[in-house]
Amino acid sequence: MARRAFVVQRGAAVVAAVCLAAALRAAPARALDLDVVGLFPGKAVVVIDGGAPRTLSVGQKTAEGVRLLRADSASAEFELEGRRQVLGLGRGRYGGGPASAGATATLYADTSGHFVSEGSINGSTVRFLVDTGATTVALSSREAARIGLEYRRGERILMSTANGVVNAFSTRLDSVRVGGIELHNVEAVVHEGAHPAIVLIGMSFLNQVDMKRDGGLMTLTRRF
Repeated sequence: MARRAFVVQRGAAVVAAVCLAAALRAAPARALDLDVVGLFPGKAVVVIDGGAPRTLSVGQKTAEGVRLLRADSASAEFELEGRRQVLGLGRGRYGGGPASAGATATLYADTSGHFVSEGSINGSTVRFLVDTGATTVALSSREAARIGLEYRRGERILMSTANGVVNAFSTRLDSVRVGGIELHNVEAVVHEGAHPAIVLIGMSFLNQVDMKRDGGLMTLTRRF
């Protein structure tokens, strides 16, 4: 009788072990936290699991198993565990949960030595240029109209620019995102006309980040 009880207990233990192993195999792996903070032709700057930004070239694979398949200034395609996913700048992750604002942004100098980046204003994609001489974020009325910004509700002012004195409107932007950094209620000015041709990241944004330059690479880190 005792031997029969032992056999039953042993059998139950084996069944439990088999069930546990099956459950472990069936359990999904922890979702990898992948955030795209920079996009360039043939390269993408990513933050994996909250680590330091790193630049991947097409075909390169990280230790975590993330491979970059394609990249341009609009999006990047990645492969992980046989799955493919296309991510835009600062959007999306492998695994599930919504993207949250990151703490850093990485910018590369163009052929003229200017630091530029794809980003967004109020959720609409724009192209930025870092300008420490600009007091605020600055954009043209043409660009403001393109992204649907109702800037004419702001105060009308005169601005002295390289193109002379121009009419402008003072306004505030609900959100400005550069790489993994997203700031809210950012002061800005909208110049009447087609200038500046590219949105300027001025000090109303830059005062809230630390800037570190290393040759043709600039890293912005949010202070608070």
